[in-house]
This record gives sequence, structure tokens and C-alpha cells, in this order.
Amino acid sequence: MLVLLVEDNRSLASHIVEYLELDNIECDYTERGDHGLELAMKQHFDIIILDLNLPGMDGLSVCEELRRNGIHTPVLMLTARDSLENKLEGFKVGADDYLVKPFDLPELVVRIKALAKRAIPQKQVLQIADLRLDLPLREAYRQDQLLTLHPIGWELLVALAKASPAPLTRQELEYVVWQDSPPDSDALKSHLYQLRKAINKPFSTALLHTLRNVGVVLREESGADSHSE
Repeated sequence: MLVLLVEDNRSLASHIVEYLELDNIECDYTERGDHGLELAMKQHFDIIILDLNLPGMDGLSVCEELRRNGIHTPVLMLTARDSLENKLEGFKVGADDYLVKPFDLPELVVRIKALAKRAIPQKQVLQIADLRLDLPLREAYRQDQLLTLHPIGWELLVALAKASPAPLTRQELEYVVWQDSPPDSDALKSHLYQLRKAINKPFSTALLHTLRNVGVVLREESGADSHSE
């Protein structure tokens, strides 16, 4: 795996490079944002680790420019800012994950590997019984009928389809939509209710089920509770 590290703290960068090498992760390094953008435009990297505050060009601008140029390499943003506003700003320009300083190097490696795994090309169409999800078009069909879904409902449905036939817990579903900052309200319950109506109600058999004290599952079965939580 080849990683690009863009970090202006030379001491921290040195520790990161050395630690990644112990895990057989090769790392190219620069301390300037503009130089990092140049490297990422010229060469393929599996992951880009990008500090938020950089000389030459800040991390948000680098990430935004990469996405504008069609480069979708997963970006892990490093920042000392732990506010939801800062994280949302990063996700808005195309960042895939955030790690707040100071952090433990083993956690950095875990996040890098998780991003790399998610970046592996996935199936373009997911099929669960008579439910079909066209991922590139963001369309869901059941019995060849196009389903009307809220954007959050779509994200939940994709996550459940990828996990099927295994269930996902409420915490896992909340992370799919809101990452580490789920709302205080019971928003998940509302979105699952709407999704259940779209997937189950018009059809003779239910596919979306609530498993008591477990979570939610998308699969064809007869014995699960398919009512609202």
C-alpha cells in the first residue's frame, strides 16, 4: 500500500512514516499543501493523509481541488479541531474520515486500512430477493418497481444490503449516516420507519426486519418482527 502524507509538523510526520513502515505501508511525504496536490495529481496513492493547516495550500483546498479534478483517492484528514462544524466542512469538500490530534498511531493504521478496504471496487448492483439496488444510479427497485427513498434512507438501505444477511445495530446504522456525531433526537427511528414503509408495505413479503435487542436486517425470512421500533 502506498500512502501520501501531507503534514507540516516534521516530528509528527517522521513518527508516522516510521510507524507505517513497520506495518509494511510505504509512505511518500511532503510538508506543503500545494506540493501534496501536485504529487497526488501525478501519481496514484491508495490513501492520502492530509493535515488541515498547511503552508502553500490548506488541507480543505487540497481535498476540494482533488475532487474537482476527478481524483477520488480516500482522504484521511488530520486536525486539531474537534468541532462538528469543522468535520462537516471537511466532508463537504470530499474528505472520507477525520482523525483529531493527538492520536495513537495504531488507530491511524486501523483507519488507513479501513479506508483502503472501502476503496476496493464493489459490485455495481446489489440483489436481495426481489429487491435490486443500482449503486451508480442510486436507484432501488422491488419487483421492478422504482422505490421513492429519502437520501438518508438510501444510505441506510445500501449499508443493510451490503451487510445482508447479517444485521446491523442501531449504532452501526447511525455511523453510516452521521459518523461520530449522531443527532440527539430519534432521527434514525424516523428514517427506518419511512424506509420500512417503502420496502415492505406495498409488497406481500417483508424484507426489512427489526430483530429485538439486535438491530435491523435486510433479508427474506418469515419469523422476524417487521414493525417499527
